[in-house]
Amino acid sequence: MEIKPQAMAMPEDVTSLPQGKYGPIFPKSPACHGFTIIAKIIPGREPVFHEYARNIEKAVAAIPNCLAPLKLHYLRWVLFPIDGVTYFMYQGIFDTDFDKYTEDAVALFISLGVNTVFENLQGFPEDWKTNPEAFIKFVREHQHPSFMEYGEYPFFSADEIKKALAVKNAFTNMLDQLQ
Repeated sequence: MEIKPQAMAMPEDVTSLPQGKYGPIFPKSPACHGFTIIAKIIPGREPVFHEYARNIEKAVAAIPNCLAPLKLHYLRWVLFPIDGVTYFMYQGIFDTDFDKYTEDAVALFISLGVNTVFENLQGFPEDWKTNPEAFIKFVREHQHPSFMEYGEYPFFSADEIKKALAVKNAFTNMLDQLQ
């Protein structure tokens, strides 16, 4: 089976998309599902974002599968200034649709007893742990949908990629032992 890279222009009119529990359900693209959030941070909170990133690094080093419930491929966080105001950009690529990802994220944070870095964004709901709908509403209001997505290995889930790599590693190890 040959795997061919694919690109997909995303729908411009989101009103025609099927509606999920929390709004439009974007189609799965060659890059799977994902979203980009851009929001203003509370002034002076830049160091908190960097500390939170270090905490996630430590958590994943200690428990590599701690974020597994989110079915993530990638996360990218960026702080950037516009006219003297600092913005946070959160980009995530994952296997589930928006509704499931955000519900799973809230449940994961609550189960781990941790807060979200989003608490440092202007207008983020203080009651997000008991009001997941408010969390999701905030994310939806700050979401900037992509209009094109590309996948070098299109439509493969993170689990499928990990299984393929495990097979490759096992095969490599077997060949190494034969030598």
